[in-house]
Amino acid sequence: MQSSKKIVVLGHFGVGKTSLIRRFVTDAFSDNYKVTIGVHITKKTVEISAENNVSLILWDLEGTDDIASLRKSYLLGAHGIVFVFDVSRPSTFQDLNDNLAIIRSNLPYVPLMVVGNKADLVEEHALKNVIEAQEIAVDFIASAKTGKAVNALFLKLATLLTTNA
Repeated sequence: MQSSKKIVVLGHFGVGKTSLIRRFVTDAFSDNYKVTIGVHITKKTVEISAENNVSLILWDLEGTDDIASLRKSYLLGAHGIVFVFDVSRPSTFQDLNDNLAIIRSNLPYVPLMVVGNKADLVEEHALKNVIEAQEIAVDFIASAKTGKAVNALFLKLATLLTTNA
């Protein structure tokens, strides 16, 4: 069985949304930073089981510091959300719980994954302290640069979407 699922990837400017998607889709990483303007759409098919594949349509949204100002039309029809923050930049996660509340108010029944990216830039014990102090519920700590947890993130979301379909 083959299905398609729209996944919206969002977060602040420069948190690595595009890099996470590029690592997942092409298993590549680039230090060249290019700003996403509007939305960039990419696709990758994931095999959940021998009989079950899911095509993830990945919507890479431009970064915004104000999630409330996000164009609601980008969220229409979303089956899953990936919210990315930069573990090395507190400004990208200090209002994380407020940002997640805004997303959940618009899409209350859509699975939401919270991902801290750029784990390669922070010592693990320091990162753990920050997450606990901010009371952040994080699904994955990833690194687009090293590939840490990138495939696991998208596989978990794809599995969740196909088992709850």
